[in-house]
Amino acid sequence: MTSDAELIGKSLDGDGEAFVELICRHERAIGAYLTRRVGREAAEDLLGEVWVAAFESRSTYDRAYPEARPWLYGVALNKMRRHWRSRPAEDPVPDATSLANGWDPWSAVDARVDTQSVLRSVLARLQPEEREVLTLVAWEDLTVADAARALGMPAGTARRLLHQARTALRTAPEVAALLTNANV
Repeated sequence: MTSDAELIGKSLDGDGEAFVELICRHERAIGAYLTRRVGREAAEDLLGEVWVAAFESRSTYDRAYPEARPWLYGVALNKMRRHWRSRPAEDPVPDATSLANGWDPWSAVDARVDTQSVLRSVLARLQPEEREVLTLVAWEDLTVADAARALGMPAGTARRLLHQARTALRTAPEVAALLTNANV
């Protein structure tokens, strides 16, 4: 199997299909990452922007790394940051009258909502770099070294940030309460 670095090299040499193959390899992972971070609608738009940016900057890719996924997460993160900065200060609440008649959202609300709310609040209290390293390692299944590469930092710094994030989660009273309630 051709490595991602080789595909990028072929793309730079004029092989148009090589970059398409790179996209096919990583589209699902990068799309899922964006969806978890910005929602489905915004993720669809951003995914296209990620591929354009990756294509335009492929000459800067360090081909010493055979796998491009960490680099692509870095490109996606930069696109997300631009997206967040471009959003209005306050997004309006969608009009509830557009919901289908007879649809009852409350039957779908369960303990997951409480759990997600608690985890989001604890994650929001982390330093941005801690949160980024944690999400890349925990949700995107990157190694700490690859997360560091995606974020453009030394691997030792990423390990320290991951340790700090895990410690903050472990010691958060809300998380301890969730774990206690789950064991009841």
